[in-house]
Amino acid sequence: MQALLGVIFHFIGGFASGSFYIPYKKVKGWSWESYWIVGGIFSWLIVPPLAAYLTIPDFTGIIAATDGGILGLTYFFGVLWGIGGLTYGLGVRYLGVSLGSSIILGLCSVFGALIPSFYYDLHPSPGKDSFSDLISNTWGQMVLLGILVCIIGIIICGKAGMMKEKDLKAAEKDASSANNEFKIGLGLFVSIISGVLSACFAFGIDAGKDMASTANEVWKASNPNQGEFLFQNNVTYVVILLGGLTTNFIWCMLLNFRNKTFGDYTNAATPLLKNYIFSALAGTTWFLQFFFYGMGESKLGNGPSSWILHMAFIILIANLWGLILKEWKGVKSKTLTTIIVGILFIILSILIVGYGNSIK
Repeated sequence: MQALLGVIFHFIGGFASGSFYIPYKKVKGWSWESYWIVGGIFSWLIVPPLAAYLTIPDFTGIIAATDGGILGLTYFFGVLWGIGGLTYGLGVRYLGVSLGSSIILGLCSVFGALIPSFYYDLHPSPGKDSFSDLISNTWGQMVLLGILVCIIGIIICGKAGMMKEKDLKAAEKDASSANNEFKIGLGLFVSIISGVLSACFAFGIDAGKDMASTANEVWKASNPNQGEFLFQNNVTYVVILLGGLTTNFIWCMLLNFRNKTFGDYTNAATPLLKNYIFSALAGTTWFLQFFFYGMGESKLGNGPSSWILHMAFIILIANLWGLILKEWKGVKSKTLTTIIVGILFIILSILIVGYGNSIK
């Protein structure tokens, strides 16, 4: 039952993350950097402390009492993750929600799931799954198989993207096409950077685990025999996301300066209220992915299972949105079949990882 709840929470989080970019498509007359940072302020500055305040008593006290080295490392991983989040937006912009999310989050899932496991081989920690644990147990072998299947799905989705570019060139899409920003080369470059650095969020969660553990202990003292505290990671998110905000804020301000787009925020010629509302909605929806990730992680444990399930669900939802938004409109049936096969492989990886965790 615990494993099932964990999978459900990860699905809800994956749905939120796979859907967050959709409101941005309703923003009119603003440059990318303007709506990205407005949404980001909600994602990384406003909503995380609010969520922590509503779920964890005296979360600021927990942060204040945490060792400075732990806070610094957690923040540092947030800064690196922020670069990944920044390039995620660019990857989705140039490749589309479907393909961009598949490549970025697929890479992120592999790095985020495996690197901490290698780390715990060198620095064993109670309750943490090392790579030796994975390869020496049936449940771990199933998780690794699920990761392998996920990688195959990513490769298939990447192949579909190459086929899409060829189809669009052959069809000579005009500037009004929904795919007019599709740039496979630039998109793949920023997507690879994003996929590698986005995995730093998982490292940030590990680095700040002492804060989550403190929140868990305080909650258990008042709620004995109730299992793990669902919202324990909310305090860690506050620190990680401040790091992410730092990176994104600096870059977006530089782009505003370079592109002379500071006027976007007050441009009466654009639907200002709607732009702020949709950007805020996108940012809030984005944060919900990790709100529910923390709940799922409390049920499944902070190991490869949680991370790969979270990423695979995001990839699945993002691809479904890509189909709904007709990002694959105008491509050949073979190309459409290829992306569907890639999605099916990702679904299979979810099932395999879920089974592996259920027999742990």
